[in-house]
Amino acid sequence: MINNIEELKEPHIEGRNIYLRKARESDLDDFYSYIQDSESTYLTGTQREFTLEEIAAWIKIISGSNSDRIDLMICLKQTNELLGEVVLNEINSINRSANIRIGISGAQHRGKGYGSEAIILMLEYGFNKLNLHRIELSVYDFNPRAIHVYEKIGFKREGLHRDVLYLNGKFII
Repeated sequence: MINNIEELKEPHIEGRNIYLRKARESDLDDFYSYIQDSESTYLTGTQREFTLEEIAAWIKIISGSNSDRIDLMICLKQTNELLGEVVLNEINSINRSANIRIGISGAQHRGKGYGSEAIILMLEYGFNKLNLHRIELSVYDFNPRAIHVYEKIGFKREGLHRDVLYLNGKFII
């Protein structure tokens, strides 16, 4: 449970190699670059491009207080570089459940354990600070690297959505 309401409003979560923090207006250029990363957009099923103005407006939204989501930036401790984001969304306090999603920008940051560390930190936050009972996620089958990470962390496969993503002229399982 949250002992300090300020911690909920401004979580800063330290890990071994990374830390998680709320978005800041000064993140605009880095966050915009992250959103433009073609591999990230493909793996997450993002099908549109966002303008700099849209990203600036989004940062204002996610840097504020939201009752049903917590968006945190993933930053490298050694350099403070923004690596991506990890998000608890669809937080349902009655059913004590949420959804989690993550994105890491740039091939140079992938495969180094930053995503695993960020998910574990956010899961600990969700279960221990927010008193959640269930945190779920969705992943496309064409993202085996993410599936491997999620299963290694302890997620279990529960179902399969079919034909939910229309990409490059065809439906993807």
